[in-house]
Order: sequence, then structure tokens, then C-alpha cells
Amino acid sequence: MTKRHVSLPAEAEEGVTAFIEQVDERLSGAEDTCEVVRDTLVDLFGDRDAYERWRAGGDVTPAERVRLQGYDPCNATLESEYYAEKDEETFTRSKHLQWLWRQFDATPMADNIAFALRFRQMLANHLFAEAGDGLRLFKGITFTYGHNIEMGDNVVVHDDVHLDDRGKLTVGDRVSISDAAHVFSHDHDVVDQTAVENYHTVIDDDARVTYDTMVRAGMRVGKNSVVGAKSVVQGDVPDHHIAVGSPAKSVKVKPGWEDVADPVEDRLTNRAAERKLERSVPDDVDVFDEFQRDVAPPGAREADD
Repeated sequence: MTKRHVSLPAEAEEGVTAFIEQVDERLSGAEDTCEVVRDTLVDLFGDRDAYERWRAGGDVTPAERVRLQGYDPCNATLESEYYAEKDEETFTRSKHLQWLWRQFDATPMADNIAFALRFRQMLANHLFAEAGDGLRLFKGITFTYGHNIEMGDNVVVHDDVHLDDRGKLTVGDRVSISDAAHVFSHDHDVVDQTAVENYHTVIDDDARVTYDTMVRAGMRVGKNSVVGAKSVVQGDVPDHHIAVGSPAKSVKVKPGWEDVADPVEDRLTNRAAERKLERSVPDDVDVFDEFQRDVAPPGAREADD
């Protein structure tokens, strides 16, 4: 599909460029990341006067105080903060950048595409393990950590996509991930859901993962392949294949690629075990089971008695 180049008016472009360069420079320097994120959000939300009044000891309501404190990521928690095996030092900075990413998406500016895509590209350069050039990262994308994501050049990720990198996620060049897709890199035991395994999930060059698709942990979506809408990928999608359904199956090879593609098979091969990552919890972590369930099957209980 042919697209048009879109640009902002010169005055708006000047302001956008100056703002993004300023935040990028501060994030690249020695400043505390919490302070950079806090200042950026205070100004983006137009709350500078109220923030300065509060910091000077002025009266604020409890709701105002919570709002003003909330611009600082050090005063916030994310779900992934509870994961026992995470690298604490790496996560701390990633959390701050994630907070900036998520709160930016709650501002009206997140809908200004010419501005927002460039701002998220800049944040990805700081947050991801690898961030290629020409990324088009749209609104509502969420991550587990962010720092376990490797993303190639000219990738497009559309609205409301979840990229789970509790394990590791590699996205190749020119990949397209459509709205509401979920790509996972960790899984839970079917009996004891507190038992988690992490995997390396791969979406290879030129692949398309279309609307509302789920890619399970440890899968590989092959080069130049397509996963149809609302599919559940529970095995590797071969290069150049089109896979659809729940569970997804290869239904055909992309026209023109028959000579270089593997034959179509009835079901996809699950190779997650080959991409399983070592997962360990530090000895000094105070772990807890939030469910407190008895996961022993009835026969095991009777044997214990």
C-alpha cells in the first residue's frame, strides 16, 4: 500500500524537535532518571504551577497530592515489579522509562502521530536491549520490562499490543504486529500457576502478526510469514507460510515462495523447549505465594494420609 509523507508545520516541527532532543539529552546524561521523567510529565500534563506550589508548601487536596506525586516513577509500582527473578538494577531504570512511556500515552499528544512516533522511538533507544531505526510504535503498547526486547529496523507495532519480555523477545526487521496482538515469552505450569518458565520468543524478518493474535512463549514466527487474525500460535510458523486458527495451522505457502518453503504440515511443531531460558530467584528475595492453593491432586493427598 502506497502511503503519503506527512509533516508538521514548521513552527510545530521546531517545538517537537526541541522537546524530544531535550528529553533524549537528559536521559543520556548523568541525571537521576526519576527526575527527568517527573519533570517531563509535569510539563506534558500542564501541571507545573500546581507542582511548584505544592513543593513550596502550599495547600493541596489529597487527590492533588497523589496526582502530583504520581508524575515521579519512584512513587509508582508496576505489575512486573513483583516478579522475583527480575534483575533489580536493570529493572529500576526500565521501570522509570516504562512509566514515562505509559503516561505519555495518556496525554493528548499521544494522538499526534508525527510527534508521538518520534518520541517513542527515542524512548525505545533508551529502553530496549536493541532498537532499530525507523520504528513506528503506536499508542497503548505495553511491556513486561522492556529491556529484554530486541527490535530490528522499520518495525511497526500498532495500538494496544502487549510485548511480554519476562523472558526474551526478538523482533526482526520490517516486522508488522497489528492491533491487540499479544506476544508472550513466559508461561505458567498448568497445575501450579506460581511455577513460571521463561523462553526466547522470535518474530523473524518480514513476518506479519495480524489483529488480535496470540503468540505463545518460545515460539518462532518465521521469515516472511503471516499469522491470520485471532490465531493462537502454539508452534513454529515456517518461513513464508500463512498460519491461521486456534491452534494455528499452516494453510498455505505465500504465492511465489513455494520453491523455497517447507511443505505445509497438518500442525505446527512446538520447539519451545529449545528456547527455554534459565530462571533463578536470588536467595535473599522474600518470595510468597499469593494464591496459597493446595495443588496436590486427590490421589497424592490420600497417599500422604
